[in-house]
Amino acid sequence: MVHATGALPQFIPSPSISGFHLGPLLIHFYALGYIIGITLAVLITRHRWRAMGGDPDVVNDLALWVVPAGIIGGRIYFDITTPQDIPHVWYGPLAVWSGGLGIWGGVALATLVGAWRLRRQGLTVGPFANAIAPALLVAQGVGRLGNYFNKELFGKPTTLPWALQVPPGYRPPGYELFATFQPTFLYELIWDLALAALLVWLGHHATVKNWSLFALYVAGYSAFRIFEEAVRIDSSEHFLGLRLNMYIAIIGTVGGLAWFVLAQRRDNRESVVRAPRPAPDAPAAAAVDEADLDATDAEHATDAEHASEAEPGAVAQDAPEAVASVEATADSKANADAAGQS
Repeated sequence: MVHATGALPQFIPSPSISGFHLGPLLIHFYALGYIIGITLAVLITRHRWRAMGGDPDVVNDLALWVVPAGIIGGRIYFDITTPQDIPHVWYGPLAVWSGGLGIWGGVALATLVGAWRLRRQGLTVGPFANAIAPALLVAQGVGRLGNYFNKELFGKPTTLPWALQVPPGYRPPGYELFATFQPTFLYELIWDLALAALLVWLGHHATVKNWSLFALYVAGYSAFRIFEEAVRIDSSEHFLGLRLNMYIAIIGTVGGLAWFVLAQRRDNRESVVRAPRPAPDAPAAAAVDEADLDATDAEHATDAEHASEAEPGAVAQDAPEAVASVEATADSKANADAAGQS
């Protein structure tokens, strides 16, 4: 009897570590996943914004404001919707490295801060929203890898070949006897990357107006969360028997689709994707004018010098004022001589 060797595992094993030490520092894979995701999002947005005619350095400026806003907004949303998961230490509400960032809270606050920064620079927000939409999905998808290392964000028990094996200490109450669960973090990773590719394709093959791709991002991601919230079994606040995030997902799906329709129906308006160059200040303008005057005076002096070297007739023809001056001087001298003689 021949036994098969090298058979594929019947589940996805959980990682044995959640981070690594770099000298005295403990680097969490959860945080590292989001750092990589944010870096990719900045690079993708720079490329897309440049293709729209914008200045890619604007993306760097926005990242300094939007990324902290997204982390703060995401943590606030998590603390409100899942207070029972906050670590029982004084810094628990701030412990993002242990997991816990609500996507909707992060996107909402980051969008407000980003729109404020763009308007301060005189740029239209809608085109930038379309540029960043696929990049946000890439960042979210890569960030979900951190949930794998934290052994979180999984769904109901299952025996599918791609089920996630969860150690006993990480299984929710009531599920201690089950060993493998739905890897909902993996489903979301795949969905996010696929939706990002679809948005990029639409941007190149369809007529999309300001905010349209961002509206589809909101609708598409929220639609997936309806499925995900129906499968997840981690702790969450409930309302009328449903997880609170389920209501947010439904509102996001319907609202995003309505937003897309309204955005597509709007008339095309002139968009500013590159800030106009500032006008020169008064001292600089004065310096330029003075330099022009000096150059003009030098040119006139050169012409006069050339004229003095020319024939007298040419001088009289080209400089009548000089001739008149000479005649006046001669008359004055003659009068003086006559007075002396008298």
